Amino acid sequence: MKRLSIYLVLFILPVVCGCAPLIIGAAAGGLGAYAISKDTVQGDSDKSFDLLWDSAVNVSKQYGITQQENISTGYIELTADSSKVWIRLIRLTRATTRIRVSARKFHFPNIELAQDLFVKIVTGVK
Repeated sequence: MKRLSIYLVLFILPVVCGCAPLIIGAAAGGLGAYAISKDTVQGDSDKSFDLLWDSAVNVSKQYGITQQENISTGYIELTADSSKVWIRLIRLTRATTRIRVSARKFHFPNIELAQDLFVKIVTGVK
């Protein structure tokens, strides 16, 4: 019986408790974000690309040291809290921008930091 419980914990439980989609509600116009992987949060916004870009740059400067920043590709790479962070803004239409934030700490997912940065970027739009 003891072996059965060990097998349950080691093999079956991780399969059942896999990465379920995570939904984050942000106060910015009913924006909903969701985890698309263990280290990435993504959502679409009706705010302009330029406003979101300015907010992302400000938030990245507050959180850590920016390694790369390219407005034409919508890409920011930074180091924050011992984590490597990638912020990507993608213009879907003239009125819609997709925000994708990924964070990894020592090669392991840091979804909490990605969520925090995502919410700060969206709520920081002026």
